[in-house]
Amino acid sequence: QIQLVESGGGLVQPGGSLTVSCAASGYISNNHVLGWFRQAPGKEREAVGRIVWNTGNARYENSVKGRFTIRRDILKKTMTLEMNNLKVDDTAVYLCAAAPSLMLNFRDWGRGTQVTVSS
Repeated sequence: QIQLVESGGGLVQPGGSLTVSCAASGYISNNHVLGWFRQAPGKEREAVGRIVWNTGNARYENSVKGRFTIRRDILKKTMTLEMNNLKVDDTAVYLCAAAPSLMLNFRDWGRGTQVTVSS
């Protein structure tokens, strides 16, 4: 089991930038996939993007493509989500999660960090 703790959320103006982080503890295999999800009030949780731990290959949902970047640091066991050109609709609790491989569901989850985009 992997323990995940998010940090770095806050209040930012539309068009601004913010980076949130996910610190992982426990064993992470080369096949593991870490992902970012978000959940806005009254809405279902949705995927933001994910990264393959050993290759660093990242993919994004269309709603954030070109604005968000996911990176991982293998030595520090951290994953970051750099968010640029933020919109009011990006307001949500951002959660990180881990899956044992691309073929399996995300099974380990953090508690999330709040990101609020407002003027």
